[in-house]
Amino acid sequence: MSKFVVTAANEAQRTAWLDGTLPAVEKVRPGLWSIPVPIPINPLRYVLVYALELPGGVAIIDAGWNTDEAYDALVAGLAVAGYAITDVKAVLVTHIHADHYGLAGRVREASGAWIALHPADARLLSDRYDDEYVESLVEKEKALLVRSGVPVETLAELAGASMMIRHMVMMARPDRLVEDGDRLDLPGWDLRALWTPGHSPGHLCFVSDERKVLFSGDHVLAKITPIVAVHPQSGPNPLADYLDALLAVRKLDVEEVLPAHEYRFLELAERVDYVIGHHEERLAEIEGVVAAHDGITCWDIATRLTWSRPWETIQPFMRRAANNETLAHLAWLEARGRVSCVLGEPDTWHSTQ
Repeated sequence: MSKFVVTAANEAQRTAWLDGTLPAVEKVRPGLWSIPVPIPINPLRYVLVYALELPGGVAIIDAGWNTDEAYDALVAGLAVAGYAITDVKAVLVTHIHADHYGLAGRVREASGAWIALHPADARLLSDRYDDEYVESLVEKEKALLVRSGVPVETLAELAGASMMIRHMVMMARPDRLVEDGDRLDLPGWDLRALWTPGHSPGHLCFVSDERKVLFSGDHVLAKITPIVAVHPQSGPNPLADYLDALLAVRKLDVEEVLPAHEYRFLELAERVDYVIGHHEERLAEIEGVVAAHDGITCWDIATRLTWSRPWETIQPFMRRAANNETLAHLAWLEARGRVSCVLGEPDTWHSTQ
């Protein structure tokens, strides 16, 4: 598949992404600001928080990690726009990953803002972030990795790989649950929620039909594709959910996409088509590996796939993500009868063609 390059809505923002620097706080259009909030020790480097001006304050879409550096950057960015953290009236969280949800509770403490989240992600909060339950989640992840065929010597490291970012989150229950199609109560904005599961079960995008913009969270990004994986908190077929959600946003009449990472861009439909094509290629590659190695494990399939770097150089957290992404593609293929799974420890995969 030939590489499709989207048109950046702001070339300076794109250049900052490519150069590995932090883009500037930017007035995107009247009443709308983009604020980069740094993410420590992460190749994504920053999350783009969007501030929507309201009478007497702002609403923000996403918030960043719960670190002092991120909080200070958010406060400074709001100041450029002419606001204080105490002026935040609402935090619309696209999904519960730490770089989007982590600071929401701290912002609410400072401002009294209400926090909005989709119910499917709200249900996952305790298991993911409460000390009382998190060990159970790690054990469930470990069991999934055993079934995937992960070598025993790396099992414990991979199962607990995400524990390092738990302290980047202030646990905060949402004040409002937002369903697909809900209109947000934000004076001066015609913001509508779109449920776009896949990257997380409750991922939300927000669209303004009047302004013709889509706040896409991690659902659609300019250059990379979001992780869509089977894990203990996912649905049984998250890739099917994700591809369906891509087709839903493709129909939107928008002029600009405002993602949570990288940079803003223009061609939504073309980018969606490219991402769908990417997954079709990956599905075909996995199907070919299964056909050539009957009875192979998910982990061994993952080690044979084409990644952005050699498998040996991929860090443990990302190897787990690669395994679980591979499992999501296998679940999609199995649901369509193109591969079959023999359950065990580990599970083995077989071609049906």
